[in-house]
Amino acid sequence: MRTSSALPLPPPNFSRKKECILELLAVPEAEYSDASPKGSVDAEIRDLIEEINAMDGFVTTSSCAGRVSVFVEGRKAGTSAEEDDAARPTTVAAAGGKGGGGTWLFVSHDPVEENASEGVRGLLGLRGFSVKSEGGGDDAARGNSKDTRLVHFKFEPMILHVLTASLEHAQVILRCALQAGFRESGAVNLTSSGAEAVTPIVAVRSMGLSLESLIGIQEDGATRCTVSDDYLLSLLRIANERFEENKKRIERFRTAILEVSYPPRKRDGTEWEDAQTRRERKRMEGLRRKAELERQNKERGVIEGGDDGDLDFPVNTEFT
Repeated sequence: MRTSSALPLPPPNFSRKKECILELLAVPEAEYSDASPKGSVDAEIRDLIEEINAMDGFVTTSSCAGRVSVFVEGRKAGTSAEEDDAARPTTVAAAGGKGGGGTWLFVSHDPVEENASEGVRGLLGLRGFSVKSEGGGDDAARGNSKDTRLVHFKFEPMILHVLTASLEHAQVILRCALQAGFRESGAVNLTSSGAEAVTPIVAVRSMGLSLESLIGIQEDGATRCTVSDDYLLSLLRIANERFEENKKRIERFRTAILEVSYPPRKRDGTEWEDAQTRRERKRMEGLRRKAELERQNKERGVIEGGDDGDLDFPVNTEFT
């Protein structure tokens, strides 16, 4: 699979990086592991990743097809439970709950089906959460304990990072992403301070589909849910709806990427052409017609203007 010949050839530094990434992705699935909670490439976008990686000048560096999660946030690095509250800001861990002592309670990369027997709290990993905190909930709600952390429900749409061989390659991916509805997409690494060629990274994302809500609090190790089961069910249903919209945008993005590699065709089956390609084709067709006309005129001139005009047989007939 190749992209338009109008794009520049990938530079050596990009080719080296792509080769290394593809070697890692070629590891058998049973042996492959990455930094995500799932630890592997999401099945929902595996085909998309393979199609992008088969194109010259593009390679994916990280991906998530979209997920719904429940997690206890982590502490900010460099703080501890013994520090004074005014000097101890608590923040969400960078990876969604992993860092700073955060804890994953539930993660799914697919829509979540309700289970009446398990209940929504059990389904989301909230089984065993107390309804009230011991010693009174007001202090906990205000965060006046030594170690207070929040519990989050979060839906995140697809995010995909693509390393590209040039600014022109980056523009192709960015255009496809924006047209598909991933409107918060952007590119980084647009300049180079050294001798190596610029290899931008495009982040394909749509923050407009994101959903996040606080659903609980953890105080000194005791965790309680602060919302009703009905509220949790509403969050879950909204997340499932956004899974469907996320899937549609992924498919639009995939179609746009494939059209870059295999140009779309008109109703008569011929490929669409940009203005430059059409001008070049017309020029070549004109040159061929001119050459053919010159050949025909030359043959006609030999027959009509030859010295043996009184002969009754064709000029090229053999005789002795």
